[in-house]
Amino acid sequence: MSIGATAAEKRTVHHLIGGRSVASEDGRTFETRDPHDDALLGTVARGAARDGELAVTAAREAFDAGPWPRMTAAERRTVLHSVADAVDEHRDELALLESHDSGKTLRHARHGEMPRVAQNLRFFADFAALATEEAYPDGPVLGYSLHAPAGVVSAISPWNAPLMLATWKVAPALAFGNTVVLKPAPQTPLTAARFGELALEAGLPEGVLNIVHGYGGDEVAGPLTGDPRVDRITFTGSSATGAAIMAAAAANLTPVSAELGGKSANIVFADADLDIAVPESIRAIFGGSGQVCFAGSRLLVQRSVLPEFLERFTAEAEKLVVGDPRQEGTFMGPLIGRAHREKVHGYVELAQREGGTVLTGGGPPDDAALSGGHYYRPTVITGLDNDSRTAQEEIFGPVETVIPFDTEEEALRLANTTRYGLAGILFTRDLDRAHRMAARWKAGTVWVNCYFERDLRMPFGGEGISGVGREGGNFSREFFTEPRAVVLRIR
Repeated sequence: MSIGATAAEKRTVHHLIGGRSVASEDGRTFETRDPHDDALLGTVARGAARDGELAVTAAREAFDAGPWPRMTAAERRTVLHSVADAVDEHRDELALLESHDSGKTLRHARHGEMPRVAQNLRFFADFAALATEEAYPDGPVLGYSLHAPAGVVSAISPWNAPLMLATWKVAPALAFGNTVVLKPAPQTPLTAARFGELALEAGLPEGVLNIVHGYGGDEVAGPLTGDPRVDRITFTGSSATGAAIMAAAAANLTPVSAELGGKSANIVFADADLDIAVPESIRAIFGGSGQVCFAGSRLLVQRSVLPEFLERFTAEAEKLVVGDPRQEGTFMGPLIGRAHREKVHGYVELAQREGGTVLTGGGPPDDAALSGGHYYRPTVITGLDNDSRTAQEEIFGPVETVIPFDTEEEALRLANTTRYGLAGILFTRDLDRAHRMAARWKAGTVWVNCYFERDLRMPFGGEGISGVGREGGNFSREFFTEPRAVVLRIR
């Protein structure tokens, strides 16, 4: 049965290898379920190492002998714009699949993530076609640079923004002339599978995009990280998995771009406009049910404004609607699964043992209609030290720790006292302070008086255990190509 069936139907999802829909060679499968009510959505091919090897072979052959790397950037742009058009045409279908598979609200999937999927494709298609090279005339010789496609790219994407983050990797890799093996997270395979169908229908040559489903370690992901025929690896996920991928890649010196976990500080100064700081801080931790790598999960508030801010913040958190992600007005859907909800709740219990006080939340909602799903209420915790485990370890859920500070220097010290360094959020009317802090903040992105505003030309990535490398604009070109120097004698 095609993955393109209506969302109410159960699906059989196969791999896409060399332009063909194929089952796993050993016939194994796994189930994908709706985190709203644990309903079965479909059966998915569970890849083993052999399936990964076949996908790498198909991508290698498409790169070495196929047309895609030999097309001009303008020709590739035409195809990728056609794929983006297909995404736009199927936006409602893809959004519904994403909502069922990941638990994110249908409103956000339709109006936030699917438009960004198309934007990823259009932006990198245009960027690759319009990017310029440099020339270096020097007397009797002329030097110039080329950015040749790197080759076969392994793209391993996470479950929290499944298709948006998959295309954040696939779009630049394809735009710069590479071929790709994509492995979506096993929790959320549906939109990647449908995207592969749409890409072929839109004119992407066979074997240029291959999609394999399954798990990491020595299963299907093994060849994607350890095969010497792979030229680049791009990964988004946990810091521990990122370290394992880098270890596997090291045997072949395969370059890795890894955007990993976070424990980002959200700093609110007494001079901040609370009409901006409160709702943006709510969105920064409870948007996506807190399952966001750059969530502002450590809320640092200047002591003089803490009572007012905390009263307003807690009141807004309690107003958030937690429920069926397909219902209008829902702000927070379920967490991705039962085990993850147990992990989140375990941190809330840990926080209480560490001396924290739960001001609101701290467990599943009382609504019996939600009891079959993996829901958790927005949770606000005070009374913790910045060096507590709850304030230092990534929870990846709707749990905010609130910590007071007195001075700018103290705020910066608290923000930088973490092994992570993905993002920072700052609310202040003092622009001199904003510039001072941004220059010293150990974070890949610093948002000032806003949150999650993106320009795809800018670098995105993290410091510390939040990742290695940057992607976006020229940074993606540097990673997904092999810069080459050419020198000619001209007289």
